[in-house]
Amino acid sequence: MKVVVTGAGGRTGGLIVKQLLETADNSVIGTVRSKASSSKLQFDVEKAALIELDLAAAAAAAGTADNAAVKDFAAALQGADALVIATSGVPQIKYLSLFGVIAGRLVGRKGMPDFTWKKGELPEQVDWLGQKVQIDAAKAAGVKQVVLISSMGGTDPDHFLNKMGDNARILDWKRKAEQYLMSSGVPYTIIHPGGLIDEAGGAKQLVLGVDDKLMANNPRNIPRADVAALAVGCIGLQEAMNRSFDVIAAPPAEGAALGNDPAPLLAALQANCDYSINSQA
Repeated sequence: MKVVVTGAGGRTGGLIVKQLLETADNSVIGTVRSKASSSKLQFDVEKAALIELDLAAAAAAAGTADNAAVKDFAAALQGADALVIATSGVPQIKYLSLFGVIAGRLVGRKGMPDFTWKKGELPEQVDWLGQKVQIDAAKAAGVKQVVLISSMGGTDPDHFLNKMGDNARILDWKRKAEQYLMSSGVPYTIIHPGGLIDEAGGAKQLVLGVDDKLMANNPRNIPRADVAALAVGCIGLQEAMNRSFDVIAAPPAEGAALGNDPAPLLAALQANCDYSINSQA
């Protein structure tokens, strides 16, 4: 099976590549912003092919006749069974704002630090235009399935993540990309994880839902490793085709065996997310 994973330099994308490489007959290509940082990757770079993909440049050149920024990426997609999109805008803390947060806590006032975005890496550029470029390339190459790792919270335009970094609306842009993928004609699987945590996977029960109803759960997080395993398990899975759903991980009931096979979980979840809620189309 040939799989291309974008965002392979990220914590979730790297785990997806690592898990795919655990199956000997998988051919895996990962995209990174720069091969110069390959020593920091979470997987054996000798076993996976790496190509550079500058999403900022690709988004800036989107719609042009010859988008050089995606040339290698488009070639890599030829003959691919799946594209897993694990790219996302990443906010940067304004460190000076931490002083105000610390001072506020000393007098019992809660607060959050301020955030910003790197030049060319605003959510509109990465989570919308950058993902649109990837979806278009996948469609042109005849990729059999796109698995998109997104985020919970997309039904709420007032979610705090939308306000982060000068109201950059990251969840709205993600939702726009999701709706674009759904209308592309490419078979898709859209996964909305809860809060991502860096814990070992395989120790909790996956809980699926739709339309952010799992936001009422506490806790409502999920290990990145479990997201990676779910994404890999959805590749080529009939029950995962043209599905959009939320997922968190919960401690299993005492004495209960884990049931994290995505096929029965998705078969039991008959609903898909409703994009008439906070539509960005």
